[in-house]
Amino acid sequence: METYPDPVVRSEPTRVRHGVVALMVSLAMVTYLDRACIGTLAPQIMADLKLSKEQMSWVYSAFALAYAIFEIPTAWWADRLGTRRVLARIVLWWSAFTMATAAAGGYASLLVTRFLFGAGEAGAWPCVARTFSRWIPLAQRGRVQGIFFGGAHFAAGLTPMIALALSGMFGWRVVFIAFGCVGVVWALVWHRLFRDDPSLHPGVNAAEAALIAAGRTTGEAAHEGWPYWRRLLGHRNTLPLCLGYIPNSCAFYFCITWLPTYLKEKHGFASLSLGFFTGLPLIVAVAGDLLGGAATDWAARRFGLRFGRAGMAGLGNLFAGLAMIAATFAHNPYVAIGLISLSVGATMFTLGATWGTCLDIGGRHVGVVSAAMNTAGQVGGFVSPLIVTWLLREYGDWNAPVLAIGGLFIVGALCWCFIDPRERVFE
Repeated sequence: METYPDPVVRSEPTRVRHGVVALMVSLAMVTYLDRACIGTLAPQIMADLKLSKEQMSWVYSAFALAYAIFEIPTAWWADRLGTRRVLARIVLWWSAFTMATAAAGGYASLLVTRFLFGAGEAGAWPCVARTFSRWIPLAQRGRVQGIFFGGAHFAAGLTPMIALALSGMFGWRVVFIAFGCVGVVWALVWHRLFRDDPSLHPGVNAAEAALIAAGRTTGEAAHEGWPYWRRLLGHRNTLPLCLGYIPNSCAFYFCITWLPTYLKEKHGFASLSLGFFTGLPLIVAVAGDLLGGAATDWAARRFGLRFGRAGMAGLGNLFAGLAMIAATFAHNPYVAIGLISLSVGATMFTLGATWGTCLDIGGRHVGVVSAAMNTAGQVGGFVSPLIVTWLLREYGDWNAPVLAIGGLFIVGALCWCFIDPRERVFE
């Protein structure tokens, strides 16, 4: 383990933690850059590799399936070893398979590549949650989560325009190579600059270390034996937290997979406007992320932790469901995409409260607790593209999957009625 001499103590805290937040936000942007580009490039990929909609749905779902399988094991690994090494491995792995996507020659190779891409990216978000639990003061965590997801969704919103511009000049394969190289650079910078604990960083003074440590759970987490896993899975907060996160993932996966096709086939958007309107829901989501992160911290201080987390998340899900359902009744294409964008913005408004709850109830085990929730979300991500194509085949109307997503948000709102962020899972 690397150690450094104590920095000179100053009366004002240093701001190394802000640099850590910047690294996490840039990670979020790289992550969604790599995830979102395949949906935008799907028409070109399907034409080049001669894939059907059903086959492309399985390609989308292969990523989410691998992500769900490896999420908890990777988070467990990060809780034991720290996020410096684990996150570097994660980003190098997924970047390699992002670039490998460019070499796909058919359905089988593309399916395997995207599965391995998902296996590599699994655990990234729980690693972020653990990093924040070690580096961010308790009262600022909701806001920081909002900034983090804001960066992610800003990148995802810009990705369609960037990917279409690059693919128009160089072809779809070059896009995956270029985006994969960005991840390699990030991993090298991360490993060079980050330390698992603020006390090990040469730039952190005593005042900043004390500010970060105030209210933070100390000690190491124990992860051994069936009683540990039974406690995690059987706690009153775990099941509703997991179920309540599924609608968010379903909506997000719809945005990065079938939304471009929906806009083209249902509402007749042409290629010139398709890139902008495909990214619009996730651009609107940035405002939801930032407002939601600030709102959950403010509400927790003003009305208590339960309303600040569970109340805000429940109300956000309820609004998201009503807006998504209303979109199915809109005949004007701009009204429809506007309502979908508001719905996505509302569900992203809940992310600060949702991931803040993981930090609240996770304590020293935040990596595994957040991984359990995110695994459930990835299950939703796995079935989402498959359900979209099934509903299209059964009903022949794009309104069917949009209505289904709206209904899931209503269920998600109900789940938050049963969550109490004041009750930790293990302590």
